[in-house]
Amino acid sequence: MEQIEFILHPDGRVEERVLGVVGNSCSELTRSVEEKLGTVQDQTLTSAYYQQNAQEWAQTEEPNAQWT
Repeated sequence: MEQIEFILHPDGRVEERVLGVVGNSCSELTRSVEEKLGTVQDQTLTSAYYQQNAQEWAQTEEPNAQWT
């Protein structure tokens, strides 16, 4: 299940965490919220972000391709 968790810090910062999403679809999921909140100052990508990208890469490679 996709979830977006928001943490409001005393200094006014809003921390956003995306749960239950793999690959770069988390960026698409949060884009409109981030546009309304303002400038994104920092972004930390989790292992889930890279998980789908690695699977997509494996699917596009030829099974018998050899590196030279």
